[in-house]
Amino acid sequence: MKSRSRFVVLLRSYGGWGALLLAMMLGFQSLAGAFGNVETAVVIPAPLKDEAPSMSHSETAIFAGGCFWGVQGVFQHVKGVTNAVSGYAGGTAQTANYDAVSGGNTGHAESVQVTFDPTQVSYGQLLQIYFSVAHNPTELNRQGPDSGTQYRSAIFPLTESQQQVAEAYIAQLDASKRFAKPLVTRIESNGHFYPAEAYHQNFLNDNPDYPYIVINDLPKVKQLQQLFPQQYRADPVLVN
Repeated sequence: MKSRSRFVVLLRSYGGWGALLLAMMLGFQSLAGAFGNVETAVVIPAPLKDEAPSMSHSETAIFAGGCFWGVQGVFQHVKGVTNAVSGYAGGTAQTANYDAVSGGNTGHAESVQVTFDPTQVSYGQLLQIYFSVAHNPTELNRQGPDSGTQYRSAIFPLTESQQQVAEAYIAQLDASKRFAKPLVTRIESNGHFYPAEAYHQNFLNDNPDYPYIVINDLPKVKQLQQLFPQQYRADPVLVN
């Protein structure tokens, strides 16, 4: 089920006032689904295990946590992140497109490729934000109003070090009982990332009045600011 797909297709077909009028006309119909289960951030401890300090100024990570609009929007506001791109991971190049992935049968998850400076923010700190703010890791194959395997909670480690940190942190969080239910986040090996279509990039930043964004995603950015003030940056780093 994809409560927002036809609204996206129509929205990108209109410009300026046309998009605004379209959102107003369709907004009432979509609000019932968009109100779904608005996620609330969970205060969680930092990971006990993190990557060793590095002299490198660039590392890449891939996270899936429901609609990539919100996940991208959160990470774009994290200090030390130099790029955050919406896309697809878990499937093949032939099916790495929005229409195919929306069917839920491609193996892909809507994902975000995060490039960051590990001297400013660690992989473990990104995981803490991912689990606390960016999505609900206890929801199986859904987030908020969206359901299907393409919205699963998944991490795609790109190094052995990332995999070890992610596995240890999931075990730590489950043991901490900070969440009402066990985490369902999968650690997957097929980490080939395919960027999404241009109209999906910077969607939260470019469409702050879009009903889905207002209800489901802007609260995540606010929670990032409140719970992680040291990591929060007011000006997002955007995809060119």
